[in-house]
Amino acid sequence: MIPAARPAVSGAGVLPTGTGYAPCHHGEILQGVFLDADGRRCAGLVTLPMAGPGCTAEFVRRPGTAPEALTVVPAGRTKAARAAALAVAECAERAGARPCGGELQLTSDIPVGLGMGSSTSDVIAAVRAVADSYGLRLAPDTVARVAVRAELACDPLMLDGSPVLFAQREGRVLEVLGPALPPLVVVGCTLGGGAPVDTLSLPVREAADTDIREFERLRTLLRRAVATGDAHLLGEVATASARRGQQVLEHAEFDALTAIARRVGAAGVQIAHSGAVAGVLFDPAAPGLRHRVRSCLRALDAHGIPATRAFTTFTTTKEILNGPAHRGGDRPAGPDTSRRPARLPAL
Repeated sequence: MIPAARPAVSGAGVLPTGTGYAPCHHGEILQGVFLDADGRRCAGLVTLPMAGPGCTAEFVRRPGTAPEALTVVPAGRTKAARAAALAVAECAERAGARPCGGELQLTSDIPVGLGMGSSTSDVIAAVRAVADSYGLRLAPDTVARVAVRAELACDPLMLDGSPVLFAQREGRVLEVLGPALPPLVVVGCTLGGGAPVDTLSLPVREAADTDIREFERLRTLLRRAVATGDAHLLGEVATASARRGQQVLEHAEFDALTAIARRVGAAGVQIAHSGAVAGVLFDPAAPGLRHRVRSCLRALDAHGIPATRAFTTFTTTKEILNGPAHRGGDRPAGPDTSRRPARLPAL
């Protein structure tokens, strides 16, 4: 829930203040180059939503100051600062006011550089905070347009978890895949020692016609997986997309990760195509789920792949992994899932 805006007080009186929030994601289920409704090639992706980490922004607007008099804390969040300035221009025009400066403060617990959308979360929270300071709520397509202008490409976090194929460089939805993803239990981990990935340094490979056909095939399968709630079909798509991503990322642990997934009967694996975070995907309806998840954790540990957090796309992991919620001795539900006897650290 977004906290209500509260006014800031200075020597000049009460200043309009707004707040905004944006979630993160856990990498991609599918990423590639697809055809839009006009048959034009577009880079696109489908992200795996994850509740928990996010960014909260507060913007104190200072009417009468120059638009360039805009500061951000922590310093160095230049994308969020650009987004705030663009949002001020957008909102001031709608409100019939002059653009002005202000102070933007960001509070985030999303790891940077792992491919979880930390910069987009900063940007969207900033845009929402600016809009809130004007008493406005911008439509998702407007937020996406501002986000792309601020950081050149963005994740679909302004849609708050809706499963869509999203053109990240254009800020538009190519296809709404359905109301919700199939239920999944995800065991998160990091590859490459968790080192941040510099996406700008990754080689760019032009998609051939054969690539487009394969991406469109995976898109069709994912559409079917969402329509039928088929976790295993979704896992097949995610694994195929992750394998193609390895042509660029080249994570040394990837083959071990897919072998672990096969051995424990997981639906598949997914990765961040622009980072180090990855996940082993389970169908929550599979028999012996708790045993499978714990076997997965032991295997990840044996291969030196750090487990991060387990989560679901639909309910608390406490109920899935530890039994019914009324069972005595269960820990309170939270963003982590317990690994007996140790706890999985949060990302």
